[in-house]
Amino acid sequence: MNKEKFKEIIKERVRISEECYDEWDEGIKKCWNQEIDILIEDIPSTIIFLQNECTADEFSWISEVIEDIAEITNSHEFIDCYKNLMKKFPEESQKYNISGSIEYAEAALREEGRDV
Repeated sequence: MNKEKFKEIIKERVRISEECYDEWDEGIKKCWNQEIDILIEDIPSTIIFLQNECTADEFSWISEVIEDIAEITNSHEFIDCYKNLMKKFPEESQKYNISGSIEYAEAALREEGRDV
């Protein structure tokens, strides 16, 4: 996983959120697509990153793409890892309804024939 590029994308997503009150749709979609590409490139290294280096802010931004990641990768391990971060970041989990994002991701896994 290219951590530096991931962090750059998150910075851009934050900038868009802070500067574009109308939520610049094209810029957001570009960030989401780049974020997804990096996170799915190497799931084992992404899981290691999540477990050891992911910040609370990064955790909350990933929630925007977690369902897409589940659909693309069918990775139960990735979703479990992300779900476990709720304990590490309880404030963000509540503030951004991370459990709701995880429910959608788990539903995407079930749709692909995987039990969660």
